[in-house]
Amino acid sequence: MKRKRILVKFSGEALAGKDGFGIDTKVLKYIAEEIKELIDNNIEIAIVVGGGNIIRGVTAAQDGIISRTSGDYMGMLATVINGVAIQESLEHIGIDARLQSAIDMQEIGESFIVRRARRHLEKGRTVVFAGGTGNPYFTTDSAATLRASEINADMLIKATKVDGVYDRDPNKFKNAKKLDRLSYNKALKDNIKVMDDTSIALARENNMPIIVCNMFEKGNLLAIINGDMSLCSVVGAKKKSKKDNK
Repeated sequence: MKRKRILVKFSGEALAGKDGFGIDTKVLKYIAEEIKELIDNNIEIAIVVGGGNIIRGVTAAQDGIISRTSGDYMGMLATVINGVAIQESLEHIGIDARLQSAIDMQEIGESFIVRRARRHLEKGRTVVFAGGTGNPYFTTDSAATLRASEINADMLIKATKVDGVYDRDPNKFKNAKKLDRLSYNKALKDNIKVMDDTSIALARENNMPIIVCNMFEKGNLLAIINGDMSLCSVVGAKKKSKKDNK
């Protein structure tokens, strides 16, 4: 049986834990253990991580002193720091991991080469993609969708602090309704912030399902990959046709 290949996107903010800044090693340990559970179940795993726990490009450039381009590159560097941390946490518990960066940093990790990334996954190694797309004006959500498409992942899981997609902010509105499944077109039309529009459009073009779930519920990732969709929201579907589901 063909092994499942999954890309998991973690936000940088999640790594900060309760402090809201920097890297919480307890969160790193938790993530590594969740990834190990997937590997133990013969699932190939790739990871993309954001950098918002250190710096966000848009925020750095908001007053005009730092240009948007430079701010975004600063954000990419932050994702490399987080990528190194995740790689270390995986190796600490015996997982064979490789860090690939979209920005060349040969002393820190491999340069991103899609064939090499696929080969690592085939050999059972976990690949951590850092440096975003390597280009300014693109988010790490876009990087996650791009990398998932490039490695031919079966699905993209966006691991967040909520259990899915809601029609409004569940932290502000008690009557917020969870959307168990929605099409790419609906997410774009209704401006539902699953990911940024570029990410959703790219996922639509490549029929890449986007799964949104709570990363802090232990065992969630494995349960979802094994088919329990009550724990998440699904954007798009595994359809081979180019026509989006209505």
